[in-house]
Amino acid sequence: MSAQTSTEKTDTLLAEEALLRDKTLCQALLRRLEQALGGIDGGRMRFMEVCGTHTVSIFQSGLRSLLPDGITHLSGPGCPVCVTHDAEVAAFLEMAERPDVCLCTFGDLIRVPGPNGQSLKHAMARGARVHIVYSPLDSLTIAEQNPDKTVVFLGIGFETTAPTVAGTLLTARARGLENFCVFSLHKLVPPALELLLQDTDNNIDAFLLPGHVCMVTGLEPYRFLEEKWHVPSCVSGFEPADILLALCYLAEDLRDGKARVRNAYERAVPAEGNPRAQELVRTVFEPCDALWRGIGRIPASGLAIRSEFADMDAKRRLGIELKPTRPIPGCRCGEVLRGRISPKDCPLFGRVCTPLEPVGPCMVSTEGSCAAYYKYSC
Repeated sequence: MSAQTSTEKTDTLLAEEALLRDKTLCQALLRRLEQALGGIDGGRMRFMEVCGTHTVSIFQSGLRSLLPDGITHLSGPGCPVCVTHDAEVAAFLEMAERPDVCLCTFGDLIRVPGPNGQSLKHAMARGARVHIVYSPLDSLTIAEQNPDKTVVFLGIGFETTAPTVAGTLLTARARGLENFCVFSLHKLVPPALELLLQDTDNNIDAFLLPGHVCMVTGLEPYRFLEEKWHVPSCVSGFEPADILLALCYLAEDLRDGKARVRNAYERAVPAEGNPRAQELVRTVFEPCDALWRGIGRIPASGLAIRSEFADMDAKRRLGIELKPTRPIPGCRCGEVLRGRISPKDCPLFGRVCTPLEPVGPCMVSTEGSCAAYYKYSC
């Protein structure tokens, strides 16, 4: 049999995506979910997703309005822009004021407010050299074009983006780009889940695990959820049927008194993850404590650049320190990210804080829970 052509592969993929949005299939999964829920003591399940793409998918597809009454959906700290701490934004602004520095960043980060409501957008208006890039590798071109400047890539995000940033740093070294460095603020998902489970105000019954992150990490980093906390968890894709199947698995495990790390996204997530990507991360980074917006310092939840690459570490090279900052008055993004409140419970939501004029980061990013609530629930 001949190998599939590119067109045939595309057709197969499109057919699969269409199936995963099929109304009949989704209705069958909703019935299965409701049946499983009926077997749980109290008929209730509070699940939290920790992925910004899941946040948007659940709202955009209308799933949230279709879920059985006994299910409570919590949107956790899964948006990389949303968890970027005020002190980190303050450091961005400090670097932006230096005439010999160019900053490179993804677009959403431009509008994230820091101390006194200031953002990189305001710095740009004052003449700061800030470039929006679509890939970390684009920063290398900017470094080549500006040999008299120190070009700093702002490395935010989770395990998904860390390998690409690690690869960019290694490429810069191979090219001899001595004016390029990285400000690493990457964060790791498992330590955040550990902290959330220690917070008894959340009452989280189960976790919907992030598909993109697990493509890199695999399932092993989440074993503590079953072994230590006895909380069911499941990796999910992003189509309606993906999410519903994962929720069925979670509800059935709760019904049966089981706590497993399950995978409802096997077509994209191997159990072992991506060993090559993991090796890239280990080569360049090492675990460190990290600040999370509205949550604070979480031990071993970040990635610092190893000493072997100290010359490419913006913190060391530019002498940047994360200094104590005052939180934004009235903003309750931290409680939203912890699952303690709904965005609509924040007194600023939809009044003072909107996507056009965001006060908090959860309203800035398209993957932020406040932005999703505003767009799809107002």
